[in-house]
Amino acid sequence: MPTHPILEYLWIIPLLPLLGSATNGLFGAKWPNKYVNIAAIGSTGLSFLFALEAVREFFDSGQVLFRKEFFTWIAAGNFRAGFDLQMDQLTVVMVLVVTGVGWLIHIYATGYMAHEGGYYRFFSYLNLFMFFMLVLVLAANYVLLFVGWEGVGLSSYLLIGFYFLKKSASDAGKKAFIVNRIGDFGFMLGMFLLFRAFGTLDFVQLFAKADLWPKEAAGSLGTLTFACFLLFMGACGKSAQLPLYVWLPDAMEGPTPVSALIHAATMVTAGVYVVARSHILFMHAPTAMLVVAIVGCATAFFAATIGLVQTDIKRVLAYSTVSQLGYMFLACGVGAFSAGIFHLMTHAFFKALLFLAAGSVIHAMGGEQDMIRMGGLSKKIRWTFGTMLVATLAITGIPVFAGFFSKDAILLAAFKSENGGRVLYAFGLLTALLTSFYMFRLIFLTFNGKQRYDERKVHVHESPWSMLGPLVVLAVLSTIGGWFALPSFFQGPDYFSNFLAPVFGGHESVEALGEAAAHNLELTLAFVAVTAALLGWGVAYWLYLARPGKADRLAKSMAPAYRTLLNKYYVDELYDAVVLRPLVWISTNVLWKVVDVAGIDATVNGIAGGTTAIGDSVRHTQSGNTRSYAVWVVVGALVVLAVIFFWPGVEKPIAGMVR
Repeated sequence: MPTHPILEYLWIIPLLPLLGSATNGLFGAKWPNKYVNIAAIGSTGLSFLFALEAVREFFDSGQVLFRKEFFTWIAAGNFRAGFDLQMDQLTVVMVLVVTGVGWLIHIYATGYMAHEGGYYRFFSYLNLFMFFMLVLVLAANYVLLFVGWEGVGLSSYLLIGFYFLKKSASDAGKKAFIVNRIGDFGFMLGMFLLFRAFGTLDFVQLFAKADLWPKEAAGSLGTLTFACFLLFMGACGKSAQLPLYVWLPDAMEGPTPVSALIHAATMVTAGVYVVARSHILFMHAPTAMLVVAIVGCATAFFAATIGLVQTDIKRVLAYSTVSQLGYMFLACGVGAFSAGIFHLMTHAFFKALLFLAAGSVIHAMGGEQDMIRMGGLSKKIRWTFGTMLVATLAITGIPVFAGFFSKDAILLAAFKSENGGRVLYAFGLLTALLTSFYMFRLIFLTFNGKQRYDERKVHVHESPWSMLGPLVVLAVLSTIGGWFALPSFFQGPDYFSNFLAPVFGGHESVEALGEAAAHNLELTLAFVAVTAALLGWGVAYWLYLARPGKADRLAKSMAPAYRTLLNKYYVDELYDAVVLRPLVWISTNVLWKVVDVAGIDATVNGIAGGTTAIGDSVRHTQSGNTRSYAVWVVVGALVVLAVIFFWPGVEKPIAGMVR
């Protein structure tokens, strides 16, 4: 009897959502919603309970890496890829976020999707996503991780395009699938390069060998640098970083629970997880680290500027997600991996809450998503308003709330970084100010000010408790979720960093860890960050509450800049002109008309036509006339005799007989 039964059977954690998906997919069409709920919520709830037990056993075992090889999946020569699962401190954080937040979102979805068609199909897809995401975070090698990586991409495509009769939704699903495939191509090349260099894709073996690899010089493009670039290319696709971010805002076409689960709390953080999991590789490739930091910082600022002027409540949150993911990559790029994972966790709480609260607003407004047509909702949907305000305070970095601690850790790490730290910090701080502005703009336009909707057409009502319950739980987590780092502000231990130290401790940048000697600097930077957040809050209040109409006049006075931001810097139009149209033209005029029609089809059709013509000519020899057949027999005989007696090089039978 094993000492730790759940750790010995880690496969149970991802298996349960898979069984829920299969059950609803096969039988859900004939079931009432309550049976679909039992299968969907029951499977994910049990998975969460098993995850909690596995974590407890991990702590009981002394927090030592647990790894189990269940069976060999691929074996070719010296290469082996097995269904191998592991649990360490990083896995603990990820698996609890995926199962815990995922389960709350499943509960919320039972209320939000109650009157939608394809109810069973939706939960089958949602459970399938949970299965693949858990495979991704529990995998002990890159090959199995890539199975989960591709699986969440497939599930994302299915869920974004859930309303497949709606063209914008089906287009958004295809866009997400294609853009992710671009990044995944780089990820695969990165895996191939790592196998060529180290002869294995198993985490323990590969990282042990990589740790002995000489650190590549800054500015060089060695093997590890190229491998990290390729892995980061995949991360940019999955985690919506420049230039592969364009799929995530369009993904808001999916149902709101999808936005909360996949595009806020779990799937989009997969890229951050992979970079953190591969930290040993990146720490040996400083050029790649610098690129990660720059791309993350640029994405954070770029997306925040777009969020300033959007009026669709879900699109504001979508660009906010892209921006916050940039923060996480900024942390990883300056070597503060634990700070990046800390922000990943707190972001899962408050961004899931923001999306679910936005869904509650949309539910109350009868499907309306334009904030310009809202206003004055705070008194009519008090629970939704209160929970969304908590999430807003968290994301903007107001003290006590979760986002304050994780964002402070990232800004401190950026400031102390040796590679352009002051510039990275400045853009990170400016992004924090912009975040505060557009989030409080969302609050004021949606819940405060005068009512801008017609009560005769819209019956505003609070959501059922199946939706409000998860909001309250996430609001609590958004408040206390960052308190692991609270003692560090009083020169005490940072429990979260200490917990992840066995994973990152020997490889994180020393300057990025926020040691006690830099306590005064930390407090100073925290004060500056809070001041920036309060400034953004104040500007939003002045423009949208204190001086109604001022924002519109300001937009008109800065029309070119406003239109540029409103049209998202015309990036989609640029991609359409530079990438999409040339590819369509080449596909139509070269690959189709020349290669396919004039080349392949013409060759095949020509051979078929020639064969038909020959067959038609030969067919006429079969006339059924006996005299005709006799003539052909004589002609054939004469031909044979002519060949035998007169063709050069053919041995004459009479001459052979004489000899």
